Amino acid sequence: MPTIFTHPAVTLLRPWFRNVPRRAVIAGALGSILPDGDVAAFALGIPYEHPLGHRGFTHSIAFALLYAAFCALLLRVPPYFIFLCTLSHTLLDALTDGGLGVAFFSPFSNERYFFPWTPIRVSPIGAGFFSARGLETLMSEVVWVWGPCVALGLLGKYLVQRHREVGE
Repeated sequence: MPTIFTHPAVTLLRPWFRNVPRRAVIAGALGSILPDGDVAAFALGIPYEHPLGHRGFTHSIAFALLYAAFCALLLRVPPYFIFLCTLSHTLLDALTDGGLGVAFFSPFSNERYFFPWTPIRVSPIGAGFFSARGLETLMSEVVWVWGPCVALGLLGKYLVQRHREVGE
């Protein structure tokens, strides 16, 4: 998985979405890290490959839809940005080079998937994060997640501003 610091980077893409209120951005940032709450399954004795194990149901498309719908009702905001932020967690995890894959289609199927291209180093869990491997993971995330999100966010901001200037 990418680190807890990197999953919320997707909120930098906000300029591409019109009229997304701040509370939806906050819910999106939370949604981008919420799927990793399933690491608690390890402490509960639930195996990794179980549907409720790590990268199981909470990493599914269905979970992203349910969380976005819940937030939309609770916060009275459109769900699309929250859904995309939450789903981005799953997509980023499928780009990592470790683990058992992601259960995209849970609860209908517990089969785990990776994308054919996995450039992001998988993050060590626990104290291993503060190691050379943890640093390699962060550098991998800067290249493959932060860099593109910052660039796309700035491009979106520029295009929105340019569109406003042309429209005036």
